[in-house]
Amino acid sequence: MGGNNGVEIQIYATGIFDAVLNDLCSSVAVELGQPKERISVEMVGRGLEHFSRSLLRGESTDVVTYLVEHHKMLGLIKQERKGHREKVTYYQEIWVSTA
Repeated sequence: MGGNNGVEIQIYATGIFDAVLNDLCSSVAVELGQPKERISVEMVGRGLEHFSRSLLRGESTDVVTYLVEHHKMLGLIKQERKGHREKVTYYQEIWVSTA
């Protein structure tokens, strides 16, 4: 494998992995009833290692189901920060008053 070709393959592989991880985060968010922004992409990626071990032991077969069942242990949902809560409350007041 040549130098340039190897770099191209790494770039494509990274792009494909990011797309798959993003799609997985979307599926987890839908199953948990959370906005996608509240799902930690890094923790979903780390959760794949736990899922692979569970798969090898024969305990799980579906990655989304596994991540949803263990979302608290894996820390998939980001904590809501105080500033963010205040902003959400402010936006709700604006939109409720205009409706």
